[in-house]
Amino acid sequence: MTKLFWNVFKLSPIVIAATFFAANSAFAGEASEKSTSVAELSQDTNIAQVTSVSQFSDVQPTDWAFQALQSLVERYGCIAGYPNGTFRGNRALTRYEFAAGLNACLDRINELIAIATEKVGSGDLETLKRLQEEYAAELATLRGRVDSLEYRTAELESNQFSTTAKLKGEAVFALTDIFGDNTDSNATFSQRTRLSIESSFTGKDKLQARLQARNTGEFRANVSNGDGATRMTRLGIDGGGNDFSQINNDIELDKLNYAFNFGSAMVKVDAVNAELYENINVFNPVFKSSGGGAISRYGRFSPIYRSASGDAGVTATIGGGKSPVKLSGSYTSGNPNDTNIGVFNGSNAFLGQVEFSPIKALNIGATYVRRFDSTGGVNITESTGSSLADNSARDPFDGSATTSNHYGVQAALQLNKTTTLGGWYGFVDADQTSGAGDSEVQYWAATLGMKDFGAKGNTLGLIFGQPPKLTKISGVDNAAKDADTSYHLEGLYKISLNDRIEVTPGLLVIFNPEHNNDNSTVYVGTLRTTFKF
Repeated sequence: MTKLFWNVFKLSPIVIAATFFAANSAFAGEASEKSTSVAELSQDTNIAQVTSVSQFSDVQPTDWAFQALQSLVERYGCIAGYPNGTFRGNRALTRYEFAAGLNACLDRINELIAIATEKVGSGDLETLKRLQEEYAAELATLRGRVDSLEYRTAELESNQFSTTAKLKGEAVFALTDIFGDNTDSNATFSQRTRLSIESSFTGKDKLQARLQARNTGEFRANVSNGDGATRMTRLGIDGGGNDFSQINNDIELDKLNYAFNFGSAMVKVDAVNAELYENINVFNPVFKSSGGGAISRYGRFSPIYRSASGDAGVTATIGGGKSPVKLSGSYTSGNPNDTNIGVFNGSNAFLGQVEFSPIKALNIGATYVRRFDSTGGVNITESTGSSLADNSARDPFDGSATTSNHYGVQAALQLNKTTTLGGWYGFVDADQTSGAGDSEVQYWAATLGMKDFGAKGNTLGLIFGQPPKLTKISGVDNAAKDADTSYHLEGLYKISLNDRIEVTPGLLVIFNPEHNNDNSTVYVGTLRTTFKF
């Protein structure tokens, strides 16, 4: 898989362009940033106390060697690191600091002799020879360290991915099984792999191109009473439809976006797969990540953030930092590259969000989305609730264009350094764009995340709530709302083996699937392993 990703990366014009245009990025600055030398360290006049016997062998200002080197420094300007070209404060130096200064003088005088721009006195040469002999051990150690550093630096430069871009990767393996009275147990093993190239032009911006391949289809559990298969059991990493035979690890350009500062605002432009939950705060930091957060699709964050996603879009955020208030706004389009529809005439969504942090531990948000879905493919809660609430599998508006207003409130409270309590409530008012159809959808959830539970780096998570439910429907013949109430219960325990590998066993339970009390409880067990590189 790694070789395949690499071959695609080398051939991808978009990725090559992204890397080429980042030639003056901040990452190049990081790679070329000058290392602090031993001589520069001697500028600090507040050196920590030495506790070994070597403290008694420091070179004192009264020593002949100190005075000899000081004279050479002042005469030949050997140590340019000091503002006045001399030792600072006439303080005592360790023998290694002294050797660093002596080495600088040796290099400087050798340079002068080579270019013959200044006569070097024979007395100075004799002084240097005597100093070299007395501090031979320290000079050898110092040069050995420098040689080792240069070798390691050269090795790093020769093996790094790029001096102008950062390469990040994530591979997720999932062993999953669905249990229930109406569902046959049949374990599946699937994966999702991502390769992201991130670059910068100014150090305050970021260009991202991400490739993705997966064979993880939508996990839908069969339920009784004619409700078919429910999407309430979907996983956080799944996608690409329910026909697993058609999901064959095809590599796709999953992300292409550019974020930058515009005055006091942070702006992000998405050209491919604009997912607004990656651009603004979703008030669920413990469970947000698909590879390291909740195991379910619904448990990651409020569905209101999915309703504002599209094929392309722009997001702007102002405030935050020292200000307790942050404002975010976005526009996304579902048909930006269709010449018959364009950016503004097809499916689209506007989002506005206000965040308020009265205290550091509490973050509250209110979100509004105005969404328009053109004829066909209507899915106002993006496959997180019942078929009726999604308006997808059994569309109560008979596939006609839909305009929906989404309202959401979210909150996250950090109880202490390791424990976070959060939750959300959402309400949707969806209407036929041309017709009398009117519907309402509601959903809610509460979350508890406990970091460093059991061991440092591990996380215990609990999620309980009600997936999106159609609570009202009118103006449409033979339409019916969801009769009962489903409940979503999820527990997980993320085990951090090291900084790069996480193993997460989790269990998802859906009571009364499809908001129907006659449907048996469905269980989804998952063992997820995440590799980061």
